Amino acid sequence: MRRKILILVGALVVILIAIQLVPVDRTNPPVIADFDGPAQVRAVIKTSCYDCHSHETTWPLYSRVAPVSWLVAHDVEEGRSHLNFSQWGTYDAKRQATLAEDMWEEVEGGEMPLLMYRLAHPEARLSEAAKATLRDWSLSSHGSGS
Repeated sequence: MRRKILILVGALVVILIAIQLVPVDRTNPPVIADFDGPAQVRAVIKTSCYDCHSHETTWPLYSRVAPVSWLVAHDVEEGRSHLNFSQWGTYDAKRQATLAEDMWEEVEGGEMPLLMYRLAHPEARLSEAAKATLRDWSLSSHGSGS
């Protein structure tokens, strides 16, 4: 029995070492047209959104260890594909308004920032004041009025 456990543990160690060899894209492409909104909004977004929704991702140590690295890289890729503040200035006004409204809906519903991100980065949790800042900006500044 003890021999089986040692073999199992050894196999797990070999697998954990082997998966470290799987390449993960942790690049930050150049910023094309950065978000240029009001300073208060920018501060909230930089703290709570930029790691997944910009080309200014800070890649923490855990993003270098598989299998966590795979999840982090996937979340960043997914986040950038939906909303990328490093390309904000390339979006037309209608697209910016839609993205701002969608962003507020995600925040209001508690879906953003992601729970796993908030757990790893407590500073990214949005206070009621930060939520109000985003709400006011997304609804008033972009003329949705809804």
